[in-house]
Amino acid sequence: MLEFAIAVFLLIVTPGPGVLSTAGVGSAFGSRAGLAYVGGLWAGNNLVAALVVSGLAAAALSVPWLRTVLLWGSVLYLVYLAAKIAFAGSRLAFIHPERAPGFWNGLALQPINPKAYAVNTAFFSGFAFMSSAPALEIAIKFLIMNAIWIPIHIGWLWAGVTLRRMDLPRRTTRIINIVMALAMLGVVGLAVAAQL
Repeated sequence: MLEFAIAVFLLIVTPGPGVLSTAGVGSAFGSRAGLAYVGGLWAGNNLVAALVVSGLAAAALSVPWLRTVLLWGSVLYLVYLAAKIAFAGSRLAFIHPERAPGFWNGLALQPINPKAYAVNTAFFSGFAFMSSAPALEIAIKFLIMNAIWIPIHIGWLWAGVTLRRMDLPRRTTRIINIVMALAMLGVVGLAVAAQL
């Protein structure tokens, strides 16, 4: 069980679309929008975990065209989120950066987030510690995963909000938002490269 908890920590704390966008939303839009966004990410992550545990994710991802659609849907959505973060506070009307991502944006991200499937598959297919009671093991894994997931994402949100509160010059804030957006796009690029 300890190995599982350590794996959960290491796999969740490493930057991926969820934690990077959480910090970006906190930095660009503040804690209220960030908490709503994290709530959506949390619900979406548990949805993905349930899809993995039920086997529906494996069945869906075994269909090549559906896998491709999900991959490119993920790429487009993450580019959209990255643009909202990068252009927060700008006057570019086609992006509407003044409207902060919220619960539904976070919820929408996880089912198309390749890292969410990879991580949850690792969590629930490995690290067996109660083979005589698999249902109980799954329930305990959900509890451990969420007990670690929530503070890590709140920590990333706090880091983003802290940057916002530092009242940095507008130019510096824009650079930070753009760097966070580019980091998200880097993760997207890695996911696309892994799939191709």
